[in-house]
Amino acid sequence: MKVLKFGGSSVGTPDRIRGIVDILKSYAARGDHFTVVFSAFGGVTDALINMSSLAAKGDESYYEQFLAFSKRHTDAARDLLPEPYLGEVLAGLENNHEVLKNLLYGIFLVREASTRTMDYVISFGERNSAFIIAHALQQAGLSAAYLDARKIIVTDKNFGNAKVDLALTYENIKKYYQQNTDIQIVTGFIAAAKGGLTTTLGRGGSDYTAALIAAGLDAGSLEIWTDVDGVLTADPRRVKKAFSIPEMTYAEAMEMSHFGAKVIYPPTIQPVLAKKIPMWIKNTFNPSHPGTLVSDKQDDSRTPVKGISSIGNIALLTLQGSGLFGVPGIAARLFGSLASAGINVILITQGSSEHSISFAVQPDKASKARKQVEKEFEYEIQSGLVDPVRMENDLAVVAIIGEHMRYLPGISGRLFQALGQNGINVVAIAQGSSELNISVVINRADESKALNALHEAFFLSDTAFVNVFMVGVGLIGSTLLKQIKAHAEFLKKEHSLEVKVVGLANSKRMLFNENGIDLDNWRDQLSSSETPMKIKDFVEKMKSMNLSSSIFVDNTANEQIAKHYNEVLDASISISTPNKIATSSAYEQYLQLKKTAKKRGILFLYETNVGAGLPVISTLNDLIVSGDRILKIEAVLSGSLSFIFNTFKPGISFSSIVGEAQKRGFTEPDPRIDLNGIDVRRKLIILARETGLALESEDVLIHPVLPEVCRNAPDVPAFFEELKKADDYFTQLAEAAAADGKVLRMVASLENGVASIGLQSVDATHPFYQLSGSDNMIVFTSERYKDRPLVVRGPGAGAEVTAAGIFSEIIKIGNYLN
Repeated sequence: MKVLKFGGSSVGTPDRIRGIVDILKSYAARGDHFTVVFSAFGGVTDALINMSSLAAKGDESYYEQFLAFSKRHTDAARDLLPEPYLGEVLAGLENNHEVLKNLLYGIFLVREASTRTMDYVISFGERNSAFIIAHALQQAGLSAAYLDARKIIVTDKNFGNAKVDLALTYENIKKYYQQNTDIQIVTGFIAAAKGGLTTTLGRGGSDYTAALIAAGLDAGSLEIWTDVDGVLTADPRRVKKAFSIPEMTYAEAMEMSHFGAKVIYPPTIQPVLAKKIPMWIKNTFNPSHPGTLVSDKQDDSRTPVKGISSIGNIALLTLQGSGLFGVPGIAARLFGSLASAGINVILITQGSSEHSISFAVQPDKASKARKQVEKEFEYEIQSGLVDPVRMENDLAVVAIIGEHMRYLPGISGRLFQALGQNGINVVAIAQGSSELNISVVINRADESKALNALHEAFFLSDTAFVNVFMVGVGLIGSTLLKQIKAHAEFLKKEHSLEVKVVGLANSKRMLFNENGIDLDNWRDQLSSSETPMKIKDFVEKMKSMNLSSSIFVDNTANEQIAKHYNEVLDASISISTPNKIATSSAYEQYLQLKKTAKKRGILFLYETNVGAGLPVISTLNDLIVSGDRILKIEAVLSGSLSFIFNTFKPGISFSSIVGEAQKRGFTEPDPRIDLNGIDVRRKLIILARETGLALESEDVLIHPVLPEVCRNAPDVPAFFEELKKADDYFTQLAEAAAADGKVLRMVASLENGVASIGLQSVDATHPFYQLSGSDNMIVFTSERYKDRPLVVRGPGAGAEVTAAGIFSEIIKIGNYLN
């Protein structure tokens, strides 16, 4: 015998009921023997409670809701049933609705709805649904009979959450099923006390009904049909990548249910657990899916963590003080006082010092719990031996669950690493000696982020992912988006990494999508966004979305955006940026950014600040970290200046080359910004700081390349006029260098703590002699590379290489965080 149960979502509409009929017909065709328990139609129980509440308040609108309730069921019957079944069902429904109408009117008159009355009111939901479905099965050719569970399940008179008399109930079940061989279609959730009064079985009552019948019949299996593919690794509404668990033990299922897994309730498991009846969790809307098997057998995979669950709103109370140390009976008094007040404790944790005991309760019970405990320890509090109870609200409990965690070292480490790298603070920790679960109390706002971070760590560790927020979608930004899109499949297949762009902004608008912005038409989406771009709002939105593995990418050269870096890092969001302002401004700001990133356990990367996509900063850091000592850095750090001086030779006017560089977009609109060494100074400052020098902007000596009259020209046209006049001056410099077999290069130099920038003549023995085009070159002379310096050379500018450098950092951050 199999016992099947279908919940409210499964019977929400006539079409869904027809789907159930098809499922049950396939069972009958296979020759299976089964009985089925049904909940009320989806939403009906809440509607019954609401109409009773309105009636009790004297609100006549309860009657409108009653009419809607009646119509929903009669409409469903008419949709599902032809005659003669329809006439029989409508007559039964009419009788039920007449009784319910009179009952509600009585509530309306006395202005009261007791728990006893409410149990009777609520029973009409299950009675109507099972009655209709039994006849739908008969019409489909199955030998089905309607069974009101009040005939077989006996309880006490604790209305609202009645306790079942198991011995008498099991006896009734066996006797009834022996005498009635048709397929029994049973009302879930409801029962009867001795004497016949209607009772209900509390939360998860329909599942409990099915479990009781399974235990009473010693069934071969219990099947709970719901709207998901079994028990999932996490709540799919919060963790999009959650997937079904093929097998789990009763103990694991009990833990999952305690921590909020909605497809199982603890009372459901008890009757089948006692008789070791296997239980399947299956999906009504995907009946071919195998679902989850819950049994007493441990699966062979030995997966350490089976699931991640949470309780989304709790309060944490702490009793502490020197008077607790070494005193027997403290815990008994504490929890005895809570039990006497009917307060359920969700989680308990106590330090080995015995100085404090923390416990979690439902928020609506927190104040009562605090008063109860302070009353119990009134003497100790007045004596100063114990502090008043501390209460913290807006917290959540997240738990990882699995029988095999005890066999694998490092589970706790992975848990805390995943939380720490996503900036999630742990308020309290609890772990039983069985190691079946590890529970942590965190801020409620971090619940979804924690669930996703832990799910990534324990279930998707082979497929890392990052959430990218990007400001600046000009040439570099748009190229980066193009690269992310082009390499998405390769990254996922070869490197198990998914990059999801969840935020975009240009100077006018910003766009967010937690599920990822479609990179095929991001321009249209951004241009049609009605949200104006303000960097403060962008940062606040990033923080409020609170996504795990987040990265902020700043593709601008905007000082205002750079001012928000510390706030971004402090929110545990990593940064990748080609924007040099933050790292080359005040040294204290540079240090603060590094410290914040380190404190939050995230990355602040800016490789593209120097040399675009060239591995300059990382090479320098690798040398230093490995114990090498930097003696000298020489560098050509400007693509525009590199082009100008690589091209400039005797016989070619200097002004024409500068004009050509401006025309090609190598320089700023005003080439003096490049020629005066301002951009090179920023890059040199960054390199100096990476070596440990506290260098400020004014510490860099710039030897002017341009004559003073050129530097002081009132505008760009006037500058070019003066530059033409200075062509002879530059020609003389080039000819003098050529006469010595040398070439001119704009060189940034750092040696013995002195930083300088200026025009130098280098001969064929120097690496800079061979530079061409707009390439950058950085020469590191160190203790290890003293005789033959380490040279990094390549394109130091351009959208493709800069975007590629940022993309590389995104991948690096993704791998680090995951």
